[in-house]
Amino acid sequence: MSNKITVKKIDHITIITINRPEVRNALDCESMDALTEQVRLFEADENARIAILTGAGGNFCSGADLKELATGVKYEAWAGVDGLLAQPAKKPVIAAIEGFVCAGGLGVALWCDLRVASDEASFAVLSRRWGVPMSDGTTVRLARTVGQGFALDMLLSARIVDAQEALQKGLVTRLAPTGQALAKAIEIARQMADFPQIAMLSDRRSMYHQAGMSLADALAQETVYAEEAKNLEAVPGAQRFASGKGRHGKVE
Repeated sequence: MSNKITVKKIDHITIITINRPEVRNALDCESMDALTEQVRLFEADENARIAILTGAGGNFCSGADLKELATGVKYEAWAGVDGLLAQPAKKPVIAAIEGFVCAGGLGVALWCDLRVASDEASFAVLSRRWGVPMSDGTTVRLARTVGQGFALDMLLSARIVDAQEALQKGLVTRLAPTGQALAKAIEIARQMADFPQIAMLSDRRSMYHQAGMSLADALAQETVYAEEAKNLEAVPGAQRFASGKGRHGKVE
């Protein structure tokens, strides 16, 4: 495995780190291939329930490595048919964000289910300055996350959005003190990993797949996705509730 991507496992949590701090964790072709490989290994690992994606050295990801691009290397679209960002991961991924999130790095963050950012993080489509287009899902996911108006402002002006504005607009899920984004993400991941997994994953699948469907079709799909959890988790869960367990925010 390339040392440009490192992995650490804590119980049911897999922490995947982009390890190129000298270039603010820009992704060259080698590191993107390694990142894709580690996500696939996480998806296939039956013990792994939640992944956390983060960056080394105080920044999340500054997008594609423009110095490599300048040599004439052709970048395959990260959100292309076979690209990592073409579809959500099979299990939840949390972005733990410090520092800069730029261009393709924004696309990577938007691909994650949740985004936990430090209160000094910043977000921008800075590739606009150099004529590099988005092929990482940003033009689609950004608008679906924050609305088209705000997304166009970011996409066309290349302005930098601070963490507080990002939280207000829904680009960021939660904030943490500087240097504590990963710790907060681990806290959230532990809680998610302790939940009954079938219902959580079926609800997640329904939410992702309903986009573009009619209301009737989306509701019918939700019913189908919920069936396995109803058969395997719902009754035992209701019995735990009836016995007094798991109330007041406790996971038991």
